[in-house]
Amino acid sequence: MTKKKKYETIRELIYWSYANLAMAHTAVDRNQEKYGTFNYMIRAKLFKGLKDGTMNMRTIFDDEKIKLETGQLCNYCGATENLALDHILAKNYVLKDSAENLIYACRSCNSSKGKKDLMEWMVYKNDFFPLMVIRRYLKLTYQYCEEQGLLDLSVEDVEGMELPFKAQFIPTKYPKPITLKLNIR
Repeated sequence: MTKKKKYETIRELIYWSYANLAMAHTAVDRNQEKYGTFNYMIRAKLFKGLKDGTMNMRTIFDDEKIKLETGQLCNYCGATENLALDHILAKNYVLKDSAENLIYACRSCNSSKGKKDLMEWMVYKNDFFPLMVIRRYLKLTYQYCEEQGLLDLSVEDVEGMELPFKAQFIPTKYPKPITLKLNIR
């Protein structure tokens, strides 16, 4: 018997990634070296709550506060020189320069990323970005999909579309917590 995937639609994929992110966040907060029962319970409860509508993703406002507290440094590598604003979701898809879609990136990271999807670039660099960057990415991806009516499409249907994200790169597993950072600082 084959084990059923936790997600079939884009909505479920984003929820699953977000629930895994919450699991990773709690483990990092607690300075854990590996995930334990408590972390898996957080993930399961959040995923179920998101799916049945009893829980929601945190607002972008929370991320904006963190962005202001972090200050002017590259959100990918921590550099403080030669900074530019980077669109988390490519501007040519989103068509707006909203503050919530902008973060600081050094010119080197910004140039390396180019027009790649943020999570695609993360895989290309063989690095795992700070959890707060991924959290913002997931929220913006969800918001974009909601606005475009894509949330209830199957993951397979969306994979062939020209979008500001690539579904196959949305993280469904997170590395050991000891290797993760919440924020670049």
